[in-house]
Amino acid sequence: MLRTSLLLSTALLFGACATVEPGREEAREIASEQVPDQPDAWKAAAVRVGDVEAGWIEAFDDKKLSALVDEAQANNRNLRSAAINVERAWLLADQSGAALSPQVNATLGSSGEGNFEGQNSDSLSVGVQASWELDIWGRLRSGQQSAIESAEAADADYRFAQYSIAAGVARAYFGTINAEQQRQIAKDIVDALIETDRIVKVQFDNGFASAQDVALAKANLASSNDTLERATAARDSAIRSLEVLIGRYPATDLFVGSELPAKPSDPPAGLPSELLERRPDLIAAERQIAAAIDSVDQAKAARLPSISLTGGVSGASSDLSNLLNPANLAWQAASSLLVPVLDGDARETQVELSTVDQRAAVEAYAYAALTAFSEVESALADGQTLQRRKGFLEQASEASDEALRLAQLQYDVGEIDLLSVLQLQQAAFGARSNLLTLQLLELDQYIDLNLALGGDWQVG
Repeated sequence: MLRTSLLLSTALLFGACATVEPGREEAREIASEQVPDQPDAWKAAAVRVGDVEAGWIEAFDDKKLSALVDEAQANNRNLRSAAINVERAWLLADQSGAALSPQVNATLGSSGEGNFEGQNSDSLSVGVQASWELDIWGRLRSGQQSAIESAEAADADYRFAQYSIAAGVARAYFGTINAEQQRQIAKDIVDALIETDRIVKVQFDNGFASAQDVALAKANLASSNDTLERATAARDSAIRSLEVLIGRYPATDLFVGSELPAKPSDPPAGLPSELLERRPDLIAAERQIAAAIDSVDQAKAARLPSISLTGGVSGASSDLSNLLNPANLAWQAASSLLVPVLDGDARETQVELSTVDQRAAVEAYAYAALTAFSEVESALADGQTLQRRKGFLEQASEASDEALRLAQLQYDVGEIDLLSVLQLQQAAFGARSNLLTLQLLELDQYIDLNLALGGDWQVG
């Protein structure tokens, strides 16, 4: 008992003095060294325009869109799978922490023995056994901390998945509206050509148009009907994609409207350096570095001796009433020291593997950070490019409509042929289609910028 008590006291003293090198601060320092020096403002924006704000979905002022985003957050299968992974990560963290506590088990048993002459006896036994590995070198605590940091990384990944789903729903929603707009343009072309075909036939019957004009009008109408069919199929495909994204059966019965909303003002961009602390995917990557650091500490501690304490109380009796009688009870206590001697370099190899994993986590963080910076700069630059393009396309659409109007007047008095009118008609509708496509690109750019900046789609 004296030897055991001394050993226990010494072990507890070492355990109290031992500390686990925290991976969090070291991970932050390592992460900060992996990214290049950030400028005081985004290069594409040229100025610092304030802090990133939450609730960018609400900026569209579209209740249908907000409802679809909420539905996707609740029903999207990939997101639900990510939530399960988060739950599993935290359960693993709880499990790793259990090794730090003493393990206590109760036993209860019975036995009987005898001979063939009828002599027999029964015995009952009960006991409590306890064991505890003293975490002198911090091996168990390092493992627990690594599991916690991995769970925090899973949490951050899930949050970024939520952001991505919100952005994906918004893109699909606007893409579906644009597909309907493009289908409507194709239908307008068909309607216009149906009228042209009718007029040409009347003119041909009265000797004012040629058979070539009749054939040309018929050919253009057939081609435009094909375009309308393809536009309708594209619209239906966009609806099905949106339905799957929000967790519905792809039945193409979701109505989203036919008008794109105006693009909100670009969100405040904040400082480039703030991006590293705000984007959930970068937070997750930094947590993975911390988890890898603690895994290295755990592997290093596994090379050192370990001390375990065991003890128990048990009793045995042939009579249940005397089972807990002190005279029938016995106790035992033991301590053991395990010193690694030969293991085929398994523990040393594990240290090297953990070190390699740490290096990989650092490289993954550096790449993720550079990608994030690039996404923000690209989104800001795209916004400026789209703004300039919009002015050109608006001018092109107005000029095409005016050219078509004048050509129609010239055709009516016989100054130009039908082919010239049809060509200008296609150009006018094409300019209108290009302008609608640019409006969709503006909305996508707004979504991309908010996602790249790590802006939350929810208010509050």
